[in-house]
Amino acid sequence: MRGDRIIVGEVRDGACIDMLQAMNTGHCGMSTGHANSTTDALSRLETMVLLGGTEIPLRAVRRQIASAIDIIIQLGRFRDRSRRVLEIAEVAGCEGDEIVLNPLFVFIEEGEYEGRVTGILRRTQNPLIRTGKLRAAGL
Repeated sequence: MRGDRIIVGEVRDGACIDMLQAMNTGHCGMSTGHANSTTDALSRLETMVLLGGTEIPLRAVRRQIASAIDIIIQLGRFRDRSRRVLEIAEVAGCEGDEIVLNPLFVFIEEGEYEGRVTGILRRTQNPLIRTGKLRAAGL
């Protein structure tokens, strides 16, 4: 038996390294986590791996993250208590010691109407860079 997908409700401790290793060995998956931005989500993943007590160099941790994570979808709560997608960013890989994010969509707030925040999730001009998995799936 083998799992086709790994779904982790929320990753918030040292078990993060197990999730990344599974995703880096051919297992597709998804997870949730809490952070203030897509960049902060990457920092939280790094921190959780390092808090797990493993003696892995930060550069190796970042490469594991960049290889395992394809897309980050950031949700946020607005002052009207609604939740919206704020950003969709591709993890484009590593350059030197840094993980590179490629923002694909960003929420542009336009104002308020009848007490509700209004705005649009707008496509950026950035093309999707890592298309190999999509092509392999026939998309």
